[in-house]
Amino acid sequence: MEHVCWERLVTVVLVFFATRFPKAVDGAIPALFAFGDSILDTGNNNNLATLSKCNFPPYGRDFFGARPTGRWSNGRVPSDLIAEALGIKQTLPAYLNPFLSSQELATGVCFASGGSGLDTMTTTLQVGVLSMSAQMQLFKDYIRRLRSLVGYQRAAYIISNGLYLISAGNNDIAITYTVSPRRLMLFNLYADLLVGWHSNFVKELYQLGARHVWVLSTLPLGCLPGARNSVGGPLKFCVDIVNGQAQIYNVKLASAMASIRTRVPNFDLQFVDVYTPLLNIIRNPLAAGFVNAATGCCGTGTLEMAELCNIFIGSCPIPSAYVFWDAGHPTQRTYQLIVASILKRHRVSGYNVSGYNVSSSFDTTPSKFGSH
Repeated sequence: MEHVCWERLVTVVLVFFATRFPKAVDGAIPALFAFGDSILDTGNNNNLATLSKCNFPPYGRDFFGARPTGRWSNGRVPSDLIAEALGIKQTLPAYLNPFLSSQELATGVCFASGGSGLDTMTTTLQVGVLSMSAQMQLFKDYIRRLRSLVGYQRAAYIISNGLYLISAGNNDIAITYTVSPRRLMLFNLYADLLVGWHSNFVKELYQLGARHVWVLSTLPLGCLPGARNSVGGPLKFCVDIVNGQAQIYNVKLASAMASIRTRVPNFDLQFVDVYTPLLNIIRNPLAAGFVNAATGCCGTGTLEMAELCNIFIGSCPIPSAYVFWDAGHPTQRTYQLIVASILKRHRVSGYNVSGYNVSSSFDTTPSKFGSH
C-alpha cells in the first residue's frame, strides 16, 4: 500500500512540476544546496546552542583571510569546493548566517549541521545540532523566502535545476551505534533503518521540487584518527569492524538510491562514493603527496576535535602534508582530491559539462610545494 501511494504521489508531482519548472537550457547550474553533517557544514552550528562548534582557531587557518568560519577543516569543505567547480560561487554560506545576503540566497545555501545524523538519537547525543528533519524545515522556510525574493517562476527554476548534496550516516555509525542502546541491534537492521530514513528524506526533497540529488557515502570511519588511536592498537591500524559497518551501510544506501531512481522518472539521483577515494589516499598517502594519514594536524592529532582542537594546543606547520585536519575530518587538500575524483565520475544530468572547472579550482600539488 505504501508503495502504491508513493507511486501515485510521484505521478501527481511529476505532472505538476512538468508545467511549472522550466528546464536548464543555459548550461549553468543555478544553485547548490547541502544537507547533513560536518562533511558539508559551513557554519550553521555557530548560531546554535551546542558544544559541537569549530568557529575558533586553529580551524580555518587556510580559509580565505585565515578565518575560522565553523567549517570542520583547516579550509574549505566539499560543499564549497563543488560550488566553485560548478561555477556557482567560491563558498557555500550557512543558512543560519545572520548576515546572509539576498544574492547568496538565490545561488544556494548550506543546511548541514556538524554532529547531525539520520537517527534522532544522534541529535539527542549531540545536543543542540540540527536534525535532518530540522534541516528539511529550514529548507521549506528557504523556499518561502526565495519565492518572495525572486518570484514563484524563478524560484521554481532554481529549486528544480539546483544540485543537492547530502552527507549523512557518519555520526550514526561512528557514534550512536557505538555508545547508545542502538548497539543492542544487529548492525544490518540498524543500517536498514538508516537507509529507510535517508530514502524518506530524498523523497521529500523530490516532492519539494528537487531533481538533481547527490547522496554521499560515509567516510571509511574505521580509518579516522579518532578510531585508529582509540581502538587501532599501538600501530594505529584502521578498525576493520567499523569500516565493515560503513561498507554495509553504503552498499545498502547505493541500492536504495538506485531503486528510487528507477521508479521515479525525471529524477537525477546519484550515489556518490566518498569512501573509496579517501581510503585509497589513506592506504597510499605518499603517492598523493601526504606524509601522515594516521593522525590529524591539530594538536596530537589523536582525539582533538571541536573544543579540544583549539588555539592553545596548536597545529602542525603544514596541514597539506596531513590527510586529516583533526581526529575526524580531512584537510582542505584531501577534500580537494576527493572532490576532483567525484567530479570526474559524476555529471548533473542535462547540464553542459564545461561548467566543471576542476583543474583551476583545486590546488592539488604535493605538500612540499606549499601549505594550502
